Amino acid sequence: MTLLFAILIISGCKQAQPVAEAPEESTPGDSLIATVYNSGFEHAHDTYNGISSASDGKIYYVLCSQLMDVAGQMFVFDPATKKTEFLADLSEICGEKGMKVVAQGKSHVNFVESNGKLYFATHLGYYSIIKGMEKTGLPTGDYKAYRGGHLISYDMKTKKFEDLGIGPNKEGIITMNMDTQRGLIYGLSWPTGILFRFDIATKEMKDLGPFTGKGEDGWDKDFRVVCRSIAINSEDGSVYLTNAEGQIKCLKLGSDVVETIEGEDMKKDYFGTYDIFTSGSMAYNWRQAFWYGPEKKIYGVHGNSGYLFRFDPVAPRIEVLERLTSVPSKLTGMGDQFSYGYLGFKLGPDGRTINYLTGGPVYVDGKRVMGATSTAKGEAKGMEDLHLITYDIPTGKYLDHGAVYYPDGQRPYYVNSIAIGDDGTVYTLARITENGKTRTDLISIPVQVKKLNK
Repeated sequence: MTLLFAILIISGCKQAQPVAEAPEESTPGDSLIATVYNSGFEHAHDTYNGISSASDGKIYYVLCSQLMDVAGQMFVFDPATKKTEFLADLSEICGEKGMKVVAQGKSHVNFVESNGKLYFATHLGYYSIIKGMEKTGLPTGDYKAYRGGHLISYDMKTKKFEDLGIGPNKEGIITMNMDTQRGLIYGLSWPTGILFRFDIATKEMKDLGPFTGKGEDGWDKDFRVVCRSIAINSEDGSVYLTNAEGQIKCLKLGSDVVETIEGEDMKKDYFGTYDIFTSGSMAYNWRQAFWYGPEKKIYGVHGNSGYLFRFDPVAPRIEVLERLTSVPSKLTGMGDQFSYGYLGFKLGPDGRTINYLTGGPVYVDGKRVMGATSTAKGEAKGMEDLHLITYDIPTGKYLDHGAVYYPDGQRPYYVNSIAIGDDGTVYTLARITENGKTRTDLISIPVQVKKLNK
């Protein structure tokens, strides 16, 4: 930290006294005012991941649909001009426009950039609710069943899309990441949880089989919530993910056999205790995770508890670093309202600052507004604030930048995505109510309240 020196004259002698700047502190009482954009998609529903910044300085995102016959829509936002541009209808780029099949309603993954192209996957947004749980949507009328999630590439220069093929078992693709060094895409299907690998060069799709029992297609003892994040060691190509039991799994480059890492797991007292056969939580899975090259470790967040951790696959060892929830949440000692935890967890462009969008309790007349005690699906159990948290990896400095509001005082709801612009501006997709109608759309959160690192 910068030191300012005051020269004091004492008894005729000059003495240099270091006067340090006051340390930055979390100021959760501050308000961050978000800018709201209108992409023009009235059916836009909750989005999970589905947004990323790219090397051209633009923000690419998908607005999702929960309707059987309306597909998700892809857009791009240019921070320089403050304008959004429609790019594509997901069903259309998958060759399914007019086929009367359940629409490609979502993209549930982040975009991964490689050689001027963005790679992503599609997912269904239309569900049937059975016993309170989301299951694959059953078509009605003359519509046919969902055909399966597609792997897609988008060339940012030519603005052309390429359909790379359908994932295994005609299921949606809920988790995806890419080894950009070797051109390999890894993903998990939903609801069964089939692990697959796709080779960009050869176009080979390899089905590696069910990863976690019957996944979210199971009932009772066969049910397992499917992991939502895959971390990839960019140096050796090893792939890491977790299961509901808390095991950390590794798929080594060139192997088709998933190994269990012995001697360490995600079962930590701090993370809580879960019934792995019950829906409504991510159990012992990590919620979001990424490979951090400078330390050759994985940084992740456990969704339900909100704890940040660091995993060294060589040791192997998990270190629990900080409860990354908001300061108001910490003070309550309670979990946040979103039943799965939050996906808005990403390393910033400075290569050292983790940005996290999480919840915070709401108080009315001095009393905390309580939500439902349990749920059978991923959802917000009650009203909450949205807080922006940053964590500086080298110094371990945590900052709560305060709650985010719209200019009219409304709160952003159902936030499970994040992208960070080149200037540090945070972008996400949230529910917005205007003129009596609610949609999900792009918002931006300026981070000028304080410098993130010094």
